[in-house]
Amino acid sequence: MAVKIRMARHGTTNKAYYRIVAADSAAKRDGRYLELLGTYDPTRNPAEVTLKQDRIDYWLSVGAKPSDTVKSILKKQKAEK
Repeated sequence: MAVKIRMARHGTTNKAYYRIVAADSAAKRDGRYLELLGTYDPTRNPAEVTLKQDRIDYWLSVGAKPSDTVKSILKKQKAEK
């Protein structure tokens, strides 16, 4: 089972927010996931991001691959700290 760290879309039309999740790569975008790792709300100004950094580090250490968008969010969060 290949694990990806990716975003799952929630909310309504024009008011979307995203959950950052660890999911099997074969699972649907908004389908079953293994663990909730954080949230991303682009409707706020500036965009609001919450992360469980210890769990993200764990999933990366066991071989999970982040999507391009999640990779850029993680990079921005590390730069802010």
